[in-house]
Amino acid sequence: MNVPTARRPCRTNLKPYLAAACAAVLVLAVLLSLYSGILRFNYPDRNEYPVRGLDVSHHQKQIDWKTVSMQGFKFVYIKATEGGDFKDPRFAVNWREARAQGLATGAYHFYTFCRPGRIQAMNFIATVPYNTDSLPPAVDLEFGGNCSRRPDATALQTQLKIYLSMLRAHYKKTPVIYVTKEAYRKYVRGRYRSVPIWIRDIYFEPVLPDKRSWTFWQFANRGRVAGIGTPVDLNVFRGNAAQLLKLR
Repeated sequence: MNVPTARRPCRTNLKPYLAAACAAVLVLAVLLSLYSGILRFNYPDRNEYPVRGLDVSHHQKQIDWKTVSMQGFKFVYIKATEGGDFKDPRFAVNWREARAQGLATGAYHFYTFCRPGRIQAMNFIATVPYNTDSLPPAVDLEFGGNCSRRPDATALQTQLKIYLSMLRAHYKKTPVIYVTKEAYRKYVRGRYRSVPIWIRDIYFEPVLPDKRSWTFWQFANRGRVAGIGTPVDLNVFRGNAAQLLKLR
């Protein structure tokens, strides 16, 4: 008579599953830290880039500029306008209060591909006061958040030159071009040699495709700053405080 052999209970090796779960939790923690601004990809050397700044808009809501100014920031670019008719609802108060705390202030315009350069320049000039000690006006040139139209380089250059020349004539300063790497390659590379470049690169220290020097670097887009309740863009100026003063 054959007696059946008792079967051993099935044993599962849990180690691979635990390792995968731990790895997934770690990845999630890193992603959440990056999203919340606790971690960043870039930490520019303060000895090399001692002059720090911000750029803000109504998305940052109410800002405690006194608290911001106590953290060593030297400059701020504030969104003023977009396209032909949009005016940032918090521009006037941000401009006034940041200046009252001694920050070097500049205004920027989000340039749309759907409106003529002249109309956009008129919108900016009607909104931003003429202050001889302010930073040069800046124009934000990027694809993200823009209209679906994508003009070729020649068409864009025609309108942008009108925009820049009108601001230069009014404010008596050469405007700054803020640009992403994609927009730089398509529209700016090899052009506008006399215009200071403000480059966005949240992953690495920027090197422009044509080896041109940049003036401002936006190194983080989700920074955390006391006095500002939301993530905020962080920037450095390529130079010292005296050179920033000269730019003003």
